[in-house]
Formats: sequence, C-alpha cells, structure tokens
Amino acid sequence: MDTAETLLDRARAAGATIATAESCTGGMIAAAITDIAGSSAVFDRGFVTYSNAAKTQMLGVAPKTLEAHGAVSEAVAAEMAAGALARSDATLAVAVTGIAGPGGSDHKPEGRVCFALARRGAAPVAETVEFGPRGRTAVRAATVAHALDILIGALPG
Repeated sequence: MDTAETLLDRARAAGATIATAESCTGGMIAAAITDIAGSSAVFDRGFVTYSNAAKTQMLGVAPKTLEAHGAVSEAVAAEMAAGALARSDATLAVAVTGIAGPGGSDHKPEGRVCFALARRGAAPVAETVEFGPRGRTAVRAATVAHALDILIGALPG
C-alpha cells in the first residue's frame, strides 16, 4: 500500500483530519495526500508559505522567530505547524521548511529540512533531518516521504 494511502486509512480509522504547512515542498505533501481518491474525508487544507511574509501572514509565525532563527529552523517549523492547526479544522498538522537546493551555506546546508507536527492539546514537536546535497528534486521527494511518515506515526496503528 502507498504511504499516502496508509496515512488516509489510519486517519480515517482514528477520526483524524490533516492540515499541511509547506515551504520548501511548495504543496507537494498536500498533493501526495489529495492524489488519493477519498482524501477529502481526511484532508482539511494546506498552506503554501514559501516566503517569510506568507509564514507570518498566513500562519502567524512571529517575525522575531524568523529574525532570531531564520526560516529554516525547528522554531519556525513548530510555529508553522501550530499556525496551521489554529487556522484549520484539522486535528493534526505537519510543517516543513528547508533548503532543497541548489545552494545553501555552511550554517544551513543544502538538504537540511526542519519538520514539525502539531496536534490538538499538545505542544508541537520539531526535528531536523539532513538529507544532504542530493539535488532539489530528491530533497523535496524525501521531505514529502518523511512528512507522511511523521503523520502516520502520530496515528494509532
């Protein structure tokens, strides 16, 4: 079974609904979920917040968080996930922000992606994954796969 299908089956069984907040993937996580027929029973909405202004305006990410940590940080990912949850009817939200490439820096290298999961009644949980300089397409695909896995892991098996 496809990962997105597994996610939808588990979410449906748990009565969970999902929102996404995406930067470096530009909506690819939402697309992976909504590619599956029947996803409307589980998928509430997706936010594509590529710019810092969009993160602030659409998700409520604090400008001071962006200034202190930069867009590619666990702090920003956590605020993105919390904002997506607060601005939706979902019970779970996943957020991603990263450097898909090409490029990056010594401080924030290509392939670094910060993820966060928010659920009703709990503080967001964030993590950073270093996918390495695989190239833009591969980093984005790996990000989508990992985000789906995070959502699956948040649901009863």
